[in-house]
Amino acid sequence: MVKVHGAAARPDAPNDALAPGQALDGARSDKVCVVFPAYNAARTLAATLDRIPAAAASHMILVDDASDDETAQLARDLGLQVIEHDRNRGYGANQKTCYQAALATDCDVIVMVHPDNQYDPALVPYLAGFITSGVVDVTFGCRIMRRKDVLAGGMPRGKYLANRVLTMIENVAFGYNLPEYHTGYRAFHRRVLERVAFDRCSDDFVFDQQIVAQIRAADFRIGGVPVPTHYGPDSSSISFARSSWYAAGTLCVVGRYLLWQMGWKSQRLFRQKTDTRPRRA
Repeated sequence: MVKVHGAAARPDAPNDALAPGQALDGARSDKVCVVFPAYNAARTLAATLDRIPAAAASHMILVDDASDDETAQLARDLGLQVIEHDRNRGYGANQKTCYQAALATDCDVIVMVHPDNQYDPALVPYLAGFITSGVVDVTFGCRIMRRKDVLAGGMPRGKYLANRVLTMIENVAFGYNLPEYHTGYRAFHRRVLERVAFDRCSDDFVFDQQIVAQIRAADFRIGGVPVPTHYGPDSSSISFARSSWYAAGTLCVVGRYLLWQMGWKSQRLFRQKTDTRPRRA
């Protein structure tokens, strides 16, 4: 069951948004682009791709952030469009390249999937489906629905507790009620990425929370979809020091958003793009 949060009605809402109680059987088959922000993912990439249904995406793009392994070559062998960074630029910078490349296609929905096979890629059609049906503009694949399921999936207890605390703070600040914000499994309608200035976000991990604040400031609707996860030896993770820095950065983002709400409207982070129609391939 998807949890939907955001404005109930907006002047820019899609004309085909569902009325309350309307079924999802009229969903459009908009084109979907799956993007993979990758770093040293050679051991898990094939398994990740195997889980994506054959008809789930019309485009698949991998951005390799100067990996030390054969991620880029393997992705080419598997038929993906590959973009390589000349140096390691960071997780946020990788996402920027992913989204810029996706917007250059004719796809209407962009889904980010981590190629470490931590999040179940089989659910790509579900994350995209709530967007193509007009229910939401953005969907998050949320790991945290029941504590015992998350811990059984291998999430470290410290990471779980930090996730819960930061999520509660963000829900209060942003006015949402999402199960979690700290997920790397996300889908966007292209209109969202055309409008928010994600290129102004950090090149590091706090990118994820800055773009959430931008989406909230632009009054788009976000929904949370439950997804199972698996933490294996090849799952991506960051050190305790970087996790602490990420938590501090998240709180800073929340503070900046609250100041924006209180009247500090000159912040570049929250000012939307002036050109909302990027050229498509």
